[in-house]
Amino acid sequence: MKTENIENYLNSFARQVVKESKALLEKDKGNTALGNSIRATVSTDPNGFSVKFFMSDYGTFIDKGVSGNKKKTSYTNYKGKKESSPYSYTTKQPPTSIIEKWIKKKGIRGRVNKNWKSAGKRGGQFIKDKAFAFLIARSIKAKGIKSVSFFSKPLGINYKELQDNFLKQFSKDVTTYITTFTKQK
Repeated sequence: MKTENIENYLNSFARQVVKESKALLEKDKGNTALGNSIRATVSTDPNGFSVKFFMSDYGTFIDKGVSGNKKKTSYTNYKGKKESSPYSYTTKQPPTSIIEKWIKKKGIRGRVNKNWKSAGKRGGQFIKDKAFAFLIARSIKAKGIKSVSFFSKPLGINYKELQDNFLKQFSKDVTTYITTFTKQK
């Protein structure tokens, strides 16, 4: 039996999830390498169809967030319900070297205010990028990484629609099969 309608529908579903995921990620984080890495494939095997989504490994941490050791993070799962992030910082913190590269790329400089009483005023001297990166890493360890749910939300919304419309596509394929089978006799 040909399954053209189902396969086309699943390809459309996968493209829509990828498109919406990239759009949400870009809205929250800007155009990133992570956004460029998101893709999907639809394949068939003797057991049916398979839709697989791919992205850079760290994408799941951005999607679901990471709890800090002082603050818990939650995300919206594909069913639309809030869940605690399965990831957390306990004793280790993010690598300073990666944050240092990010600081340089963004052109951010850390400052130490010599006179703490005048904290509202600009002043103080710049600190080294390595020290600034360490302070950011320590803050991330304590507060965690906020969830973006850039993949979970589109997957859930489109999966709900997939469930509603899949039977229609299956029906079209069955009708086409019966019509073709009847004509061959």
